[in-house]
Amino acid sequence: MRHPHSRPRGARQRNGCRLPDGPLKSPARPHSYWRTVTSHRSPAVQAERLRKYRPDIQGLRAIAILMVVSMHCGILDIHGGVDVSFVLSGFLIGSQLLAEIDKTGKVSLTKFWARRFRRLAPGAAFVIVVVGILSWFYASPFRFREYMDDGLAASVSLINWRLAENGTDYFANDGSQSPYQHFWSLGIEEQFYLAAPLLLVAVAWLSRLVLRNRVLVGIVLLAVVGGSFYLGYTQTTSNQPLAYFGTHARIWELASGVLLALWAPFLSRMPRGLAAAVSWLGLGTVVVTGLLITEHTPLPGYAVAGPVLGASLIMAGGCANPRLGAERLLDNPVFDFIGKVSYGWYLWHWPLLILWPHIIDWEFGHSDRFRVAVLSFLLSIATHFVVEKRFRDNVKLVVRPWRGILTGGTLTATSAAAMVIALQVPLNLSFGTAGTAAALTGFDGTRSVEQAVSERNAPRISESALLRSPDDRGDHGCIDQLLVTAFTPHDECVIGDTKSDRTLVLMGDSHAYQWGNAFDALGRELHVKVVTVIKSGCSPEAYKITREDLGREYTECTTWRRSALSYIKKLKPDVVAVANRVQWTTTRKGAEETFKTLQKTGADLVYLTDTPKPAFSVPDCLAENSSNPGMCTLKSEAAVDLADFRILERQVAEEHGADVINTLPAFCADGYCPAVIGGHVVYWDNSHMTGGYATSLAPFLKPTFKRILSG
Repeated sequence: MRHPHSRPRGARQRNGCRLPDGPLKSPARPHSYWRTVTSHRSPAVQAERLRKYRPDIQGLRAIAILMVVSMHCGILDIHGGVDVSFVLSGFLIGSQLLAEIDKTGKVSLTKFWARRFRRLAPGAAFVIVVVGILSWFYASPFRFREYMDDGLAASVSLINWRLAENGTDYFANDGSQSPYQHFWSLGIEEQFYLAAPLLLVAVAWLSRLVLRNRVLVGIVLLAVVGGSFYLGYTQTTSNQPLAYFGTHARIWELASGVLLALWAPFLSRMPRGLAAAVSWLGLGTVVVTGLLITEHTPLPGYAVAGPVLGASLIMAGGCANPRLGAERLLDNPVFDFIGKVSYGWYLWHWPLLILWPHIIDWEFGHSDRFRVAVLSFLLSIATHFVVEKRFRDNVKLVVRPWRGILTGGTLTATSAAAMVIALQVPLNLSFGTAGTAAALTGFDGTRSVEQAVSERNAPRISESALLRSPDDRGDHGCIDQLLVTAFTPHDECVIGDTKSDRTLVLMGDSHAYQWGNAFDALGRELHVKVVTVIKSGCSPEAYKITREDLGREYTECTTWRRSALSYIKKLKPDVVAVANRVQWTTTRKGAEETFKTLQKTGADLVYLTDTPKPAFSVPDCLAENSSNPGMCTLKSEAAVDLADFRILERQVAEEHGADVINTLPAFCADGYCPAVIGGHVVYWDNSHMTGGYATSLAPFLKPTFKRILSG
């Protein structure tokens, strides 16, 4: 009878491990030999926890789209849905790529990109084209061209950079939003899908070669997360649109998901009680931080870290498959269905929200927002079953990845071509005198304004002049954006005769910036260097300003103004010209404080009274009323608002020795302020004059500044 601890015949033992008979051989290393975490766990337990299908992720996808639609439609002021989606995308894509690298040591780029094309291209191309058709029927003729440019950028996944370049305010509520604006997040994701597999394969290969583990992959991902977050945080105050829409400032959110996928085997070792607590903490973090963020919160900044952290905690806890985790709430048929159609819902809700006021042709009320949410949800269901599934489940596209890539590329090219063709279609404009359009003389003395008033019902203007007007925003001088807290001189701030020893400072807000072209021409003619010291929405007069878009006091203006006045004092200019938009919060004390400070610099002071304010988009009005453009001419009493405050500012300027230039004769005559003067559209939006018309006003300003500089 064999001893119970004796070895079976024919078997040997090395280091306590049973080995088969025969010569000893080194076992072959699988491709996953560099995965060291969880090596102690049995395959059965590991498989139980690291599941291929995660109901909690599907439920979280539903939570994300509900947050986005609720916020955009004004149903619930909760933010962060897109940030949650970024983390989800990073985790899912990272899990796929890392699993394939573990199994084969490489990634099939054709299969990966084919999956992405099948998933994203059909729905996006379909919505882009349909929205273009709706825009033709319901948007203004002029806006249609802008929308098609945006649609083209959305088709090629670059609209986020277009929005950043244009300085788009995502939360603006002034009718400037594009129905394709929401494609910015899809653009970032698609740029990520293009680069992620290449980077991961390269870093994983190097990590296996040098360290024989995943350490280098983790280090690189941590560096991407930290560097990108830093860029987003710091650029929020210096260039908020670039920080909001820029891929470089958002990629950390997707990289966080990939990092979580890398740690998933380790996270599966968590005790299930702890994992459950972590997942519930994550869900609470998503909801609470989403409610704390408002449209006035500087974004992305540090605020988006809340939803990102919350989503990461939910998925981290779910890696251990806890029975009492947040999955108990997230795993239900309703969330599962919403998650399935979430992509289509995201595609449809925003364009309907933008175009709906034009479709119904009445005041957009709260009930209409619910209608948009419901209708877009129904459209997403139809798109999912009729369009998305038809391509996603196509066996031919799955078996042969190049077919999937070719199909996706064809759909993308088709939507892009549709936008290009739409841009070539002549707009439905009917200016009766377009054939005899006036030369672009702009302001040519007060008689030109009087003539424009007499021709207000049939102005001489060409279609090309109208089409150029919204982009004719002036290109001379610099302007600091809302969140900038201190003035810093740059080369672009200096215009006019930049080599002159004489200096003229133009100080104010955007209503000073609009004069940049005029002062550039004036400076060249009078041989004076013009330094623009300008900040958006920031009056140079020292009174408190509360901005609705910030939802608080505009403290950045206060600190910026202080630094700007200090800079002007050190500069010792010959002349300081002040121009600003009149605001109802103007106070005599605040105006006196600034003019007294400027007076102490020893410079001659000039005050430009504020320009008229149409309060509607003039180019849009002219495009929509091309057969009756007189509708776009305002009476002076309506365009010249806040008359008492205008008088107050002028009086304070005169009391401190400033020469006052009354700008109204360059815009209004005989009780009217025409929309077109000398062939130029006067305003590029609802308040600011075009750069072309501003250039023509240099002779209007010349007498005053020539006299001062000559003296």
